[in-house]
Amino acid sequence: MQELDNNFSHLPLEVQRKISFSQTSVFKAVFPNDTNHYDTLFGGVAMQLMDEVAFIAATRFCRKRLVTVSTSQIDFKIPIPAGTIIEVSGTIIKIGTTSIDVKADIYVEEMYREERHLAVSGKFTFVAIDEARVPISVL
Repeated sequence: MQELDNNFSHLPLEVQRKISFSQTSVFKAVFPNDTNHYDTLFGGVAMQLMDEVAFIAATRFCRKRLVTVSTSQIDFKIPIPAGTIIEVSGTIIKIGTTSIDVKADIYVEEMYREERHLAVSGKFTFVAIDEARVPISVL
């Protein structure tokens, strides 16, 4: 598996372009229906959003059928209160033969202040599959 470190110069130009193009961000307001009894975003909701954005980034990279095979290193750094704005971002960090690793982050912003903080960070691994659900190359 090739580890990527934002220095993609060793990769073919077409792969570099695909990595750059695949970066994905989604913004969302946090409303009470997505929060727990502490009025902060449910951890499961955060993970669902991260998986979805990571899936979109990976799909935009390879344009093949993908399935999530693992999540790891999901760190909840600060709570995300109701009444805030979040950005969920996905960036390709590794490319294997049949797999893609995507770093997913959630940043939280106060609605009426220009503060922004990393709230949740994690890694999602996807495998490309064919119609018979057999792993295939991501490139």
